[in-house]
Amino acid sequence: MAYIRLVDEAESDGTLAQIYDAAVQRAGRIFNILRVQSQSPQALQMCMGLYSATMKGESPLSRAQREMLAVVVSKVNACHY
Repeated sequence: MAYIRLVDEAESDGTLAQIYDAAVQRAGRIFNILRVQSQSPQALQMCMGLYSATMKGESPLSRAQREMLAVVVSKVNACHY
């Protein structure tokens, strides 16, 4: 089984610390989907930008429809988070 070292909040700094702080303010915690990308804060930041554009940007789909699609795709891909 593969192992990815997760950077803990206490050892984060710079961009990663800012991302973690924003996550705590937004959701009250840091979800593992963020932690698993913690080795590359720049990639994590870009990924979060893509997510934000996809879920909150201009689209003919409503936010609810986008969330439903995300749930269906996660289920089809056997993602249990």
